[in-house]
Amino acid sequence: MSSRGPKQTVFACLAETARALAHEHRLDLLEHLGQGERSVEELSTRTRLSVANTSRHLQILRRARLVAPRRDGKRMLYSIVAEEGVIRLLRALGRVGERNMAEIERVMAAYFRARDALEPVSREELMARLHDGVVTVLDVRPEDEFTVGHLPGALNIPLAALESRLAALPREQEIVAYCRGPYCVLSFEAVATLRAQGYRVRRLEDGFPEWRAAGLPVETPERSSAP
Repeated sequence: MSSRGPKQTVFACLAETARALAHEHRLDLLEHLGQGERSVEELSTRTRLSVANTSRHLQILRRARLVAPRRDGKRMLYSIVAEEGVIRLLRALGRVGERNMAEIERVMAAYFRARDALEPVSREELMARLHDGVVTVLDVRPEDEFTVGHLPGALNIPLAALESRLAALPREQEIVAYCRGPYCVLSFEAVATLRAQGYRVRRLEDGFPEWRAAGLPVETPERSSAP
């Protein structure tokens, strides 16, 4: 009986991590947890899964040490462990999928690029424009996600309220919209809506989790943090 060598041991552990990621619902849960700590019930509502199914997927992510729980009274709250590394891993997975999977390319062309064919704004470009005060940053996530953390100076108008609150947006300044991540539809829909109303608007290249993982400044109502 042969023993497993060090390389095989490492590869076996990496395979466990890959298996934990290998489900669309778990990737969805990680996107939501990238916005901040959430209870099982909140995640169940946002992903439209049952509480039992949500809990089962979270346990798989927990065993792979991708998420960790914290008890708050009767509620169990979850957050991403070593968030920067997990967010970067998910982005790398997305890039490989976009390059190799024809179905992803079809969806990117038929849905995402159909709503926003312009080149998105990079994080570096947005930081420079924020410094110069020549851009309005629009966060179209739900208010509770915005409260947990957001880009500096961002204005929060959830997508569902956007058309009724157009007067809050300047027409003389370009708008950069962002949401939960590179495949979140909220910012794409916001860009399409605002362009139809004559606004100059572009989309951030990814979302809030990627911005925070890059060590860029974030704000909450109580504090701000800078790299």
